[in-house]
Amino acid sequence: MDLVLVGLSGSGKSAVGKRLAHHNAAAFVDLDDLIEQQVGKTVQAIFAEGGEAAFRRYERAAVISLGPADPKPELRRVIATGGGAVIDPRNRWLLYRGRFAVWLDGAPEVLASRLARSANVRPLVAGGDPMEALKKMAADRRRFYAPAFHVGGAPHLDAILHTLESRLGEGPGPAVTLLRADTAIGRVEIGYGNAAAAIASALNRGEARRAILLSEPGIWELAGEGIRAALEAGGLEAELVLLPRGEAAKRMSVVEETCRALARLHVDRRETLVAIGGGALTDAAGFVAATYLRGVAIVNVPTTLVGQIDAALGGKTAVDIPEGKNLVGAFHQPAAFIADVLFNATLPARERRAALGEVVKMAVLGDGRLLELVEDDGEAFASGDSAPIESGAVAEMVERCAWAKVEVVTADAREAGVRMTLNLGHTIGHGIEAAAGYESILHGEAVAYGLRGAFAIALAMGLTTAARADRVNLLLDRLGLGVEPPAVTREDVLAHMATDKKHASGRLNWVLPTESGVVIRSDVPDDAIEAGLAAALRVAPRGARGSIPSHRSEAGVS
Repeated sequence: MDLVLVGLSGSGKSAVGKRLAHHNAAAFVDLDDLIEQQVGKTVQAIFAEGGEAAFRRYERAAVISLGPADPKPELRRVIATGGGAVIDPRNRWLLYRGRFAVWLDGAPEVLASRLARSANVRPLVAGGDPMEALKKMAADRRRFYAPAFHVGGAPHLDAILHTLESRLGEGPGPAVTLLRADTAIGRVEIGYGNAAAAIASALNRGEARRAILLSEPGIWELAGEGIRAALEAGGLEAELVLLPRGEAAKRMSVVEETCRALARLHVDRRETLVAIGGGALTDAAGFVAATYLRGVAIVNVPTTLVGQIDAALGGKTAVDIPEGKNLVGAFHQPAAFIADVLFNATLPARERRAALGEVVKMAVLGDGRLLELVEDDGEAFASGDSAPIESGAVAEMVERCAWAKVEVVTADAREAGVRMTLNLGHTIGHGIEAAAGYESILHGEAVAYGLRGAFAIALAMGLTTAARADRVNLLLDRLGLGVEPPAVTREDVLAHMATDKKHASGRLNWVLPTESGVVIRSDVPDDAIEAGLAAALRVAPRGARGSIPSHRSEAGVS
């Protein structure tokens, strides 16, 4: 077994690691020392020559060079990491899976005092106020350290060693948590195989007397039964309420039926609902939670990629009516959002592919690394290849998308400003969904069509360049998203866009891409809208000849 020590500079990782390794006749690995050996330069020299970005690249290579985790139960290696090693999602994927991770925590005042006496100057705390630097790092990195076993407030090395020695017998479990954060919009937890344990933890925090599980038939057979069995094995009684699958759950009649089922179960205001399913299920269950008894707590456990990166996070709950998608709803933040990346391994190919439309949208909002990630691993994931899940690529997609949404929603919980940027691709996309009756086109597919339209509008208005638009359109081509014309009419799409909830003062607010992000504009001219509709619907603009060309041949995709 490998034990991994994480924490801020000065937290004692090297001292504790060496003592622990010596006591257990295990090898000790200091990750910074390993980097220096591999690069042939000191950490300070690496920072001086290439900055933090260069150091992080070498750090990533050093983590990879550790190889797979040792499966034997006895302690074989103790690995002391640098304070920022686990910022990288892939490093956490490698360091936390199959290893016993321990977070050595300490007050910034204590750590600053230790660093002041240390001969080893840490580059990220040098040249300023170490205490202020450590306080900021502690806040920024807490969500990365929190999944590890927490050892804090122990002032003596012997006390820390005693605590760790007493826990070594437990070893790492088969599940792993990669990120955990208590935010203004509830707890956010991302992991692999972590769903049942995280649900139990959330219910215990709420002092629940039982688990009220809301799910859908297919997902219940695939994942729900196992979750219920784990909860009951832990002593929690579980009740089940099944909703229809997919968008069929988002009807007012279903909301009524679900509320009546809760009433028959005598669910009271102190109880917590648990929604297990796709984005449509968590939308409907969230609306039920927001309205039943004027509001009860809910834990969202999305089982699809589109739910994990968007739909189940942020507190927007809604149902559809014939006049439009999500026109009836409420803001109701979940007590916890639990993303288990393992669920994505069993998604049908079409759902995998469609979800990538939302991932591309989040990348276009300003995450260049996420765009590269989809370019590198998107096609393999869409095809059903397990490699992007096993490598941690999908976990990184989920984390980048989910955390970006957390930051936006925390700043604008009720969509009064910056949160509207998350609607990129949704104006035309929702119109296409509604025109298709919410049945023949999946949400992520509609967003892909909407992204093509948004880029066409942005090009017509001079907001972005052809190179930027081509990069995204080529990626959508490679992913097989928004390539063929949708089976809807321009007139139907326009009619549904007229009821879009992004109208304000009689004008429609458009989220449009720029070179590095997006802007919100309400002064979009009619000819630009026509260009956007044509690009989204894969037809020629009115008055033009021919059809919208596909980029597929340019991308080398047959």
